[in-house]
Amino acid sequence: MNIAVCIKSVPDPEFYEKITLDPQTKRLVRDGIPAVIGEADTHALEAALRLKEELGGEITVVSMGPPAARDQLMEALAMGADRAFLISDRKVGGADSLATSYTLSMLLKKTGTYDVVLAGNESADGSTAHVPSQLGVWMGASHAANAVDVTWDQGVVVTRQFENGRGRYRLKTPCVIGVTNAANEVRFANVRTILAAKNKPLVIYSAADLEDLDENYLGLKGSPSQNGEVETMESSKECVMLTGTENEIAQKLSDILRQSAVRKEEA
Repeated sequence: MNIAVCIKSVPDPEFYEKITLDPQTKRLVRDGIPAVIGEADTHALEAALRLKEELGGEITVVSMGPPAARDQLMEALAMGADRAFLISDRKVGGADSLATSYTLSMLLKKTGTYDVVLAGNESADGSTAHVPSQLGVWMGASHAANAVDVTWDQGVVVTRQFENGRGRYRLKTPCVIGVTNAANEVRFANVRTILAAKNKPLVIYSAADLEDLDENYLGLKGSPSQNGEVETMESSKECVMLTGTENEIAQKLSDILRQSAVRKEEA
């Protein structure tokens, strides 16, 4: 079975409080912020590894991002993927989910023919949960999102999570599946697999390397959703210490809330 996994290099959640927005470009300023594989993407890769262990085949990881995203692809290879491809080009920068899914579909077309394409259900930085389904449409493949389990039983069987329950589906291949953080427990790379990753192929493409690209769907230019105005809000909090008995404190708090409501009405 030929399996592809789409991964994304995202800012490390441990440093989210240091991330800012560029007021001109309206894009994240990631300078000095470590990058990691998106958490949901690691679960997608784990699902792929389990399918390979059962059925055999090859796992290809693909990504779109800056040259530094090579590090996250190397990590995926160390986890057990067989080869990796990255498209890194200013032409694809600033893409929304539609432009991202289009570019990934063309990268997949360039790199092979796949029975199953897995991706994190949503990215840690964008959180739209659009890309897996959009990718399925671009590829003309069956697709399912919100997957909490991916198995094989005479076909790909996906368990999907809904607000009021779960549903099981058997998908025709080729198919695209959005995998959630609840799907499995992700394995760790070890010294042996890390060393083995250095001998696995990792290819970096530019936009010019992908045939038949329609630049109307690339990057910021090809993104129908655009960021609006960015405002920096100043906030401050005044602390008031309330003392007294429980009844006295409750009365003081009631008075403060009442006065606040009056001021809002007058405003």
